[in-house]
Amino acid sequence: MSVNLTKDVRRKATASLARYFEEVKEEEIGVIAANGLLDFFVQEVGPSIYNKAVADVLQRLQAQLSEIDIDCHEGEFQYWPERGQ
Repeated sequence: MSVNLTKDVRRKATASLARYFEEVKEEEIGVIAANGLLDFFVQEVGPSIYNKAVADVLQRLQAQLSEIDIDCHEGEFQYWPERGQ
């Protein structure tokens, strides 16, 4: 599955990359260069980040699923014990 960014996310990420280069590297890059760099990172690293996120969600869901019987369990035949008999 490819990682697709919305236009708004792409715009913000491009601006962030350009700002990073300007403030940290003291080098100005244009919007085209920042967009190209973003495309590279999304294609090269994006799937690894996506796969890790899916694995994290799966692990959390499996943990919650393994506890569902504890969370949802109802005691059986509780009528008499409640009356002290």
